[in-house]
Amino acid sequence: IPGIGEKIAATIISEIGEIDRFNHPKKLVAFAGVDPSVFESGKFTTTKNRITKRGSSRLRHALYMAVRCAIRDCRKKKTTDEIIPRNKKMREFYDKKREEGKPYKVAVIACVNKLLHWIFALLKSKTTFQDIA
Repeated sequence: IPGIGEKIAATIISEIGEIDRFNHPKKLVAFAGVDPSVFESGKFTTTKNRITKRGSSRLRHALYMAVRCAIRDCRKKKTTDEIIPRNKKMREFYDKKREEGKPYKVAVIACVNKLLHWIFALLKSKTTFQDIA
């Protein structure tokens, strides 16, 4: 996946372990601890839902850094001023969340959630990432 280096990829794969333990991508998201916690009681519904943080902190940190690297801009060549993102799909999703009015970290965690869904699909199907943008 563009934007993810060898060390971060190795950390993510080693922390996930065997992908066959998870039969749905949401279970992988819950294992990482980036699923939103919902607090409701009677008629009360909270306005701020934080992530649960009940999973692997190493996996969360590696995914956070992977998303930050993926959405970061890089120059195509040193001679031109053309700036392109490392991962176009991830950057488009991030920009969409920011335009919806989400704060920076909320948008990044949404991207982490999306990245985990991609990783789940790639590991289950045993294929490589194909960036179609």
